[in-house]
Amino acid sequence: MNLHEDIESAVTMPAVQDATAKGALFDGDTGVLPLEVRRVLCQLLAGPSIDAGRHAALWPVLLRYEATLHSQLCELFLQLVIDREAGVAFVRQADTGELDTPVLLRSLPLTFIDTVLLLHLRQQLLEGEAQGRRAVVEEGALVDALSVYEKNFSTDRAGFAKRVAAAIGKMRESHVLERLRGSEDRYEVSPTLKLLFSAEDVQALTQVYRELRGANVVLQEGADEQ
Repeated sequence: MNLHEDIESAVTMPAVQDATAKGALFDGDTGVLPLEVRRVLCQLLAGPSIDAGRHAALWPVLLRYEATLHSQLCELFLQLVIDREAGVAFVRQADTGELDTPVLLRSLPLTFIDTVLLLHLRQQLLEGEAQGRRAVVEEGALVDALSVYEKNFSTDRAGFAKRVAAAIGKMRESHVLERLRGSEDRYEVSPTLKLLFSAEDVQALTQVYRELRGANVVLQEGADEQ
């Protein structure tokens, strides 16, 4: 080893040892959480959820460090929601009352068809859980199931199917629907959906849409947003 190497080692070795002692994972890291916990936190923030099936490595870490993750999220005015029975966890904006706090989670505007589709998917999820099976749906079957609302739009069958396809695309982007491997039109419904609507919300929305379905009301283009 030459003199230059001796000097360089003398300068850098203590810093490396100090970083290792503090549990740093990269240069300049001042965090205190273990790598596996940081991965859980990143997945929660990236969304839409962590579930025991798709994230088998993260789920036990989430449960083990629940209190730590809850505290970290509270720093950002966020709330950790865990359903152990369903094996799913996600983050939502905390109810801070009249406090002026930033909103970090992006909201997704829903059209009438989006909301009807969500309610239908939630029902499919509950039926699947009751029967001990995965909630798998087909795109064509979704169009048929929602066709009872076709008369509420000033469009033909093809136009209505296009609206439903757009809603399905939105559900894919939000990971409410996960496309099954090797299939172009079959999806699995995310367990997170069960937690997004309370029983009261579902009952109220279902009643409104039942009345709309039975009435001769035509929703104009762009006027069906919730």
